Amino acid sequence: MRIGQCEFRRFPRPSSFSSFILLVFMRIAQIAPLAESVPPKLYGGTERVVAWLVDELVELGHAVTLFASGDSRTRGRLHPVWPHALRLGRQRTDPMAATALLLEAISKRAKDFDVIHAHIDWLHLPLLRRLGVPHLTTMHGRIDLPGLPDVIREFPEASFVSISDNQRLPLPDANWCCTVQHGLPTNLFRPSYGKGSYLAFLGRLTAEKGPEKAIRIARAARMPLRIAAKIPRAETAYFKKHLEPLIDGEDVRLIGEVNDATKQGFLAQAAALLFPIDWPEPFGLVMIEAMACGTPVIGYRSGSVPEVIDDGVTGFIVESEEEAVDAVNKLARLDRRKVRERFEERFSAHRMARAYESHYRQLIDGSIERLTPTLGALGDPQGHGCPISATLRCE
Repeated sequence: MRIGQCEFRRFPRPSSFSSFILLVFMRIAQIAPLAESVPPKLYGGTERVVAWLVDELVELGHAVTLFASGDSRTRGRLHPVWPHALRLGRQRTDPMAATALLLEAISKRAKDFDVIHAHIDWLHLPLLRRLGVPHLTTMHGRIDLPGLPDVIREFPEASFVSISDNQRLPLPDANWCCTVQHGLPTNLFRPSYGKGSYLAFLGRLTAEKGPEKAIRIARAARMPLRIAAKIPRAETAYFKKHLEPLIDGEDVRLIGEVNDATKQGFLAQAAALLFPIDWPEPFGLVMIEAMACGTPVIGYRSGSVPEVIDDGVTGFIVESEEEAVDAVNKLARLDRRKVRERFEERFSAHRMARAYESHYRQLIDGSIERLTPTLGALGDPQGHGCPISATLRCE
């Protein structure tokens, strides 16, 4: 059976009633970051994905406990670690203090679960190694940073899941189980099949996300640009110097952060989403949010983009501003109904939850197998010019 980008073996007939119950029912812990609530009020891709995953796993019949901030909402059982999400809290909180309480909560309750699924990078690895409960970690961010190979060498037994094949390239020696691409509920966004009246940019206003390129592309294509984005504190100087002078409030308009309700209209009424990134984006959740609205994506060939966009169907993959402008002029060739259809086929939250469910069971029965690439280094470890997909096999 093929789920996501891996093949999984059929499970043998259970030898006892207890093993049968385990195959259909699992006690699952999900460990979320504390920076945002689950789901987040505004910006927060990881927390949003965790929320969808928990809800779908509950729908599949599993008992799921979410370790997260107290202002989170979930169909599972919430274990509130800190009263409020750290980023939007009124009082500044030492994030290490909150994280210490998170790890202690997991330590006290670890034996209550059949499997623990962490979404907090690396901090939990020393603890979970000693607790003896099957666990895996989804890496949500970039992993081409100094020091991470040392972590991988120290924890060779730890199981990791990537969110794109490209994400794995800087750490080929990690114990990668599989790639599970993100998915979102199919009823979260309503598609719109009109041609749209502007180009959209959605994300953090940092240089690597390409907001300056988006402005230049929109102006060259003679299309209005609407920017829905947060300004990180660390990027205030960048915004003031490079972006604010270009935002005139008419042709280029900044509307600030959006939540799921306002994001629907923002994306659905756009002619296309511009995604001119300049870094190895591990996934790019906004791409599938746009597709859910029937809105095509024009993205730079970097990071996960070639794995997410079906070129000529759900958008266009480009390598320069000139190609992006040309892609804007070709948007009429795309069928927005097919954009939505491809989203439903590839990026539903149900598909994502089923893939993780299979991994949990393999972890529990000890049959999970390491996933290794068959194409050597698979391209540039910085994520530029990587093949459209890395052909993988479970061995």
